[in-house]
Amino acid sequence: LEVTGTQDYKYQPVDSLSGGQRQRVWIAMALAQETEIIFLDEPTTYLDMAHQLEILELLQRLNREQERTIVMVLHDLNQAARFADYIIALKDGEIVKAGNCEEVINHEVLKEVFQIDTEIGRDPRTNKPMCIT
Repeated sequence: LEVTGTQDYKYQPVDSLSGGQRQRVWIAMALAQETEIIFLDEPTTYLDMAHQLEILELLQRLNREQERTIVMVLHDLNQAARFADYIIALKDGEIVKAGNCEEVINHEVLKEVFQIDTEIGRDPRTNKPMCIT
């Protein structure tokens, strides 16, 4: 609970918590199981930008400081590029491309996966690829 900042919610029903609080509680429950790998399906869905960033930074800390492997589904490509070490792009359940963000977040792969024309810029904070539609 301390790692996720959820000590104050210890005795509250999960359904009484906000979306961001609830996500942190779910992550705390996964940590309590002492699992080396944490699987998450769209952990930032329905969260405002501040809470999205809070969750992704928490997961990044768990990966870096506790050496937890984090496997998650994200549909926000710019968040994936910023926070992921390895990205797998899927189309119809099949792997189209897998690799670091430089290998996956590019015009050709995004055209194949999403059938959209994109421009790829650079995130000024990280210098990682940034999808512009």
